[in-house]
Amino acid sequence: MLAILSPAKTLDFETPPCTPDHSLPEFLDDSEQLIEQLRELSPDQVSELMHISEKLGILNANRFLDWQLPFTPSNSKQAILAFKGDVYAGLQAEQMDADDLAWAQDHVRILSGLYGVLKPLDLIQPYRLEMGTRFNNSRGDQLYRFWGEKLTDSLNYALLEDRHEALVNLASDEYFKAVQPKRLKAPVIKPIFKDWKNGKYKVISFFAKKARGLMSRYIIQHKLTNPEDIKHFDAAGYSFDTSASTQDTWIFTRDNPENV
Repeated sequence: MLAILSPAKTLDFETPPCTPDHSLPEFLDDSEQLIEQLRELSPDQVSELMHISEKLGILNANRFLDWQLPFTPSNSKQAILAFKGDVYAGLQAEQMDADDLAWAQDHVRILSGLYGVLKPLDLIQPYRLEMGTRFNNSRGDQLYRFWGEKLTDSLNYALLEDRHEALVNLASDEYFKAVQPKRLKAPVIKPIFKDWKNGKYKVISFFAKKARGLMSRYIIQHKLTNPEDIKHFDAAGYSFDTSASTQDTWIFTRDNPENV
C-alpha cells in the first residue's frame, strides 16, 4: 500500500533533523529547469503569481535565487521533516524512530509543485510553489502540464516495485489533479474525514488536514500493507463509517471534534 500526501507551505529548516539518513529527489533536473525560470521573476511578480504578500514575495524570490545544487545535508533537509502545517502536525515525523522513517521511505510519497514526487527522506531546499499555480513554463501554462505523465509514472514504479495493493490518496484535490488515476497500476482509496457540527457531519478543513497526517502516522507506525486495515483507524476519536463509504471513498467520522 502506497500513501500520497501534499506538501506544506510552512517550512522548518532551523530544527536539526532527527536522522542523518537521506536521499535525493528523483526529478532534480526538472526542478532546476523550473528554478531557472522562476529566477527571472521579480519579488512583485512572485507575489502576483502566488497571490501572496509583498513580504512573502521577497522571501520566495530570494529562495529561488539561493536554490543550488548539489543538495547536501548542510544546505537541505529531509522533506518529511522540513514540511510543517496541519497535515504534518498530525504526522509528527520528528518523533518517529529510524525504523518508522525507513518504512515510510518505501510506502509514502509527497507530491510537490517544484520537486514533482518526493520520498520522505529526499532532501529539499526552501521553496513555495503550489501545484495549482498557473505558471507559464517550458512545457505549458501551468505546473500540471509541466509535470505531465512523470508523476503518474513515478507512482506506478513505486506501486509495482514493492507490489503495493492500493494507493491511499491523502493528498489535497489540488495535488491529486497532477496524477492520472486511470493510468495508475492499483486502485485508489480516498479517505475523507468528517466532524459533527450544526447537526450533521461535514468536512472541516483544519481537522481534515490534521486527520490526513494522523492516518499517515497510523499507517507508518502499524506498518500497514493491507488497505482493509485502514478501517481500524481510530486516532483522535475518528471511526470508519461503513454506511457512508463506497468502494473507493472511505468516510471517517467523529462526534466530538476538538475546539468546535
